[in-house]
Amino acid sequence: MTKSEIRIGMVGYRFMGKAHSLAYRNLPFYFKTKAKPVLQAIAGRNELELRNACEQMGWNSYETDWKRLIERDDIDVIDIVTPNHSHAEIAIAAAEAGKHILCEKPIALTVEEAERMLVAVKKTGIIHMVCHNYRFAPAVQYAKRLIDTGKLGRVRHFRAQYLQDWLMDPKIPFAWRMNKETTGSGALGDIASHSIDLSRFLVGEIDEVIGMMETFIKERPAGGSRQGMVEVNVDDATAFLAKFKNGAMGVFEASRFAAGHRNGNQFEINGEKGSIRWNMEKMNELEVYFTDDEAGCQGFRTINCTEVHHPFASAYWPPGHIIGYEHTFINLVHEFINGIAGGVNPTPSFEDGLRNQKVLAAIESSVESKTWVKL
Repeated sequence: MTKSEIRIGMVGYRFMGKAHSLAYRNLPFYFKTKAKPVLQAIAGRNELELRNACEQMGWNSYETDWKRLIERDDIDVIDIVTPNHSHAEIAIAAAEAGKHILCEKPIALTVEEAERMLVAVKKTGIIHMVCHNYRFAPAVQYAKRLIDTGKLGRVRHFRAQYLQDWLMDPKIPFAWRMNKETTGSGALGDIASHSIDLSRFLVGEIDEVIGMMETFIKERPAGGSRQGMVEVNVDDATAFLAKFKNGAMGVFEASRFAAGHRNGNQFEINGEKGSIRWNMEKMNELEVYFTDDEAGCQGFRTINCTEVHHPFASAYWPPGHIIGYEHTFINLVHEFINGIAGGVNPTPSFEDGLRNQKVLAAIESSVESKTWVKL
């Protein structure tokens, strides 16, 4: 290995594997980083699909056992894009082997698993990140800057919706995201975890929660060559209230049954001096309102966050030439690779992953007890 190369080993290769692979491939095209990622090897169980993915996405080699990937001495990073129930085992093994880690969200199935993962990475001193990519949209980063510089004053409200509709058809077959043993929770862990991470990033730590959950389709077809129906034991929709440690109020909703919403990840923040709104389906735009605007001219304005003044945006195209979903991963990988090269751990780290996991667990506990749960 040369100092200018960081060799990536990725476990998994489907949706998120494709997004991560593209980010590593395109990073040097847009950014001058302290090191260059090399797509060294991917791992998966289906050799035919794995070989095809390896060729299509530009990896140098593949392994049909993730343990062999971790054992290889030509791998510096383990990128985990597998179902949630396997995150802890792979991450802990990777940390013990001295590999840096990028892990998909949510970090684990349980708080206990997340705690063990954090202990493992701290023990070996490797660089670690959780892939909450929405933090890295330039508009979200600019919202963070506005809040941190006091443009909104003290934050009073954070409200978030993450709405999708891909599970509405009851004929859609059962899959791992509908099984608590492999996914941990449904809409809560799958999409509300992003809203929780954004709220912590932008507003601060959550102190207390109370929630409700609903599973609309209790059984689904087994799918494939299997016959019969399988019980769905995770939530299709979740809503919860939150109290932040700084006194702000939070209102959250996540559903995979919201017709017409393909990926409606959105939030609004209200402060003493103004408000901010953002929607992933219009990810380049940030809506802002300031109370000190001249009377008669007040109202939400739309900022196209593609200027050199907006975080990460200067790496891409001239102003107004918008970027897309894949660029949030490129921006995240930029921080990850520079963190490894510079020996400084970027965020969101496994510490953030654990904090998010504790919020998820508190929400589930509140649903069971029908009371507020303090973190």
